[in-house]
Amino acid sequence: MRAGLLASSRSALRSSNPATILRPRCGRALATVSSYKPDIQSRTPPYPKLLKRLHEVRRILGSSRQLTLAEKILYSHLDNPEESLLSNTDNGLNIRGNANLKLKPDRVAMQDASAQMALLQFMTCNLPSTAVPASIHCDHMIVGQRGADVDLPESIKGNKEVFDFLESAAKKYGIEFWPPGAGIIHQTVLENYAAPGLMMLGTDSHTPNAGGLGAIAIGVGGADAVDALVDAPWELKAPKVLGVRLEGQLSGWASPKDVILRLAGVLTVRGGTGYIIEYFGPGVDTLSSTGMATICNMGAEVGATTSLFPFSTRHIPYLESTHRSSIALQAQTIASTTSLNNLLRADEGAQYDELITINLSDLEPHVNGPNTPDLSTPLSLFSEAVKSNQWPETVSAGLIGSCTNSSYQDMTRAEDLVKQASAAGLKPAIDFFVTPGSEQIRATLERDSTLSTFEEAGGVVLANACGPCIGQWKRTDGVSKGDSNAIFTSYNRNFRGRNDGNPETMNFLASPELVTAMSYSGSTSFNPMTDSITTPTGQEFRFSPPTGAELPISGFEQGNPTLLPTFAAPSPSTPVAVDPASDRLALLEPFAPFPKHDLKGLRVLYKVTGKCTTDTISAAGPWLKYKGHLPNISANTLIGATNAATGEVNVAYDVDGSTCGIPELAQRWKDQGLEWLVVAEDNYGEGSAREHAALQPRYLGGRVILAKSFARIHETNLKKQGVVPLTFAVGADYAKIDACDEVSTVGLYDMLQAGGKGAVQLVVKKHGTGEEVIIKTKHTLSEDQCGFVLAGSALNLLAKMKRS
Repeated sequence: MRAGLLASSRSALRSSNPATILRPRCGRALATVSSYKPDIQSRTPPYPKLLKRLHEVRRILGSSRQLTLAEKILYSHLDNPEESLLSNTDNGLNIRGNANLKLKPDRVAMQDASAQMALLQFMTCNLPSTAVPASIHCDHMIVGQRGADVDLPESIKGNKEVFDFLESAAKKYGIEFWPPGAGIIHQTVLENYAAPGLMMLGTDSHTPNAGGLGAIAIGVGGADAVDALVDAPWELKAPKVLGVRLEGQLSGWASPKDVILRLAGVLTVRGGTGYIIEYFGPGVDTLSSTGMATICNMGAEVGATTSLFPFSTRHIPYLESTHRSSIALQAQTIASTTSLNNLLRADEGAQYDELITINLSDLEPHVNGPNTPDLSTPLSLFSEAVKSNQWPETVSAGLIGSCTNSSYQDMTRAEDLVKQASAAGLKPAIDFFVTPGSEQIRATLERDSTLSTFEEAGGVVLANACGPCIGQWKRTDGVSKGDSNAIFTSYNRNFRGRNDGNPETMNFLASPELVTAMSYSGSTSFNPMTDSITTPTGQEFRFSPPTGAELPISGFEQGNPTLLPTFAAPSPSTPVAVDPASDRLALLEPFAPFPKHDLKGLRVLYKVTGKCTTDTISAAGPWLKYKGHLPNISANTLIGATNAATGEVNVAYDVDGSTCGIPELAQRWKDQGLEWLVVAEDNYGEGSAREHAALQPRYLGGRVILAKSFARIHETNLKKQGVVPLTFAVGADYAKIDACDEVSTVGLYDMLQAGGKGAVQLVVKKHGTGEEVIIKTKHTLSEDQCGFVLAGSALNLLAKMKRS
């Protein structure tokens, strides 16, 4: 659909008989006032318990010890503070980077793609309900194409089996279920569950979005989520803390998105690994709650464990407007106490491992990309970057919204630009897509005529779901796979081929305001701060800086009441819907335990060169439908990986020189009883928290991943599934090992038996020559994680413990 054509009419669905829709509760409707009253008590952090635990931490570490906000919230969620804080830390002097924190999170949130495997794993524990409050959000499996009223019913129909499974499991185990169309997990969490001082695990890498409301929210794999769901301590290597001091105040075209776009350029995609990013300083109180969430959301792009802001006066009106006045009052009371009892702000003089200062008053808009979120360019220099890098000169599509930038403030600032352009007689020069983050946002924007402003200008309003951001985008603009083109989005991640499956689509990340302006120019070299657009009447039009409302004057609309969550009370008699003949869902079989000896005769399946993200290892897009069926989804394992020897993508060579795809070779070797390893470069597993990137190699016979370095979430996921992540002790040794080499471990079994103590070497027998090479390695396996590997997986160990 080209710009200038109206979006799909919403009236058809509104006036249709609900009985004709596959699942009536997922239909869309006009904004309505609802009597829905959420259980605020279950959504309130256990402040008395947390304060009591903080006092215990002060006793252990000494009352004079100055703690950062991140430390306060983390340590107040420790299962046994003395054990975690004093073990391997020089009696508490060096906790960061050394301690293994065993934590008890308050809540778990899961999106539909990752919830399938998380629930399948949870089911093997045979418990009647979850130990902590939990929620499921159906957002990833909704296609973005022609508009919400067409895409949503079709996506529901196509994924009915999976949604039925998730809803039945939610009912059985007492999990709140947000149906398709209710919204994107992170926006819905911000509106309903995030709160100052909360600790939450989420099965999605952008879970840190909730840090905008002062929560410690960490993205994990499904097996990690199961720890919390069954009341087992969840282990985390104590992060270091990166302090980001904000000064000044944003103005003009600068937005909260530009804070994190600039920071990503400073830190790179690996610079935050092993750190929590903690924002502080006088600039904090100048930002909106949703602006802070945007900044925290994209902390995932620099590898940070999570990001968070201290309690701010700007949190109060947001909490009040989202029906959480009691939480605002409690948080405000705690935040106003003395430092000793203040859980929600860092102690005066708290020390950070690193410190970065950003003056918001000097910040200009940035554009990041293509193909990596840390290639950051100030807008004033972007035109020259387009020329020097020979990037496409035209923009093919503009897309705003997503979990990162779909707040009321984001949308009304974009609306202001659309109104300016419409008044001048302009229409978007390219396809322009709008994704509301939640039904609450959509309904409020509809009431306030913001959506009609977009639609009358030619914009297409997509469903309240992830859609194009995570690969669920069916393009209708004639751009085919292999066509080089540029898109501008307000999303958070822009890996090659991620959005539309086309590796030649270059995704440039920017604020919604800048994406909107670029959509009217159609030129990648356009700078709305200095450049003009010629109107149909021949006049020169220049945008004024955008303005918008932080919160709606008339409050938020609840929207369609059928999109509200189910009541979270366990129903043990409810059967979980899994068809044994399904190609979408399959119950799990436990992995075999580690042999009682070192690994012998492993073979190098593939040597990867360059960026190898979880998108590379387990692609999304059309593969999302197999997220609950491990054998089927394993057919996409590493299909985006580049062969270090030949530069080919997804071309593997067997020992006889024959070629095939990587998953085909893995399956062939598995059938032959051969186990294998993968060799890779830096930051292996960067990106989404999809544990399938660890499950699939394990299922196909992978035992070891040898890399120069790992992304945090993926390294943990590998350990949870019984795969051993090793790093080169000397990075240059990457050149000493190749595909089809035979590898044996020396010291691995003893190290696992010793709880992580001891060295591991690899004896590499070169394919073709028989020459032997010794490679020294490093690891980060803790005592508990060694237990996971020895048992075959964390789930095996957990099930055994629960049985005993």
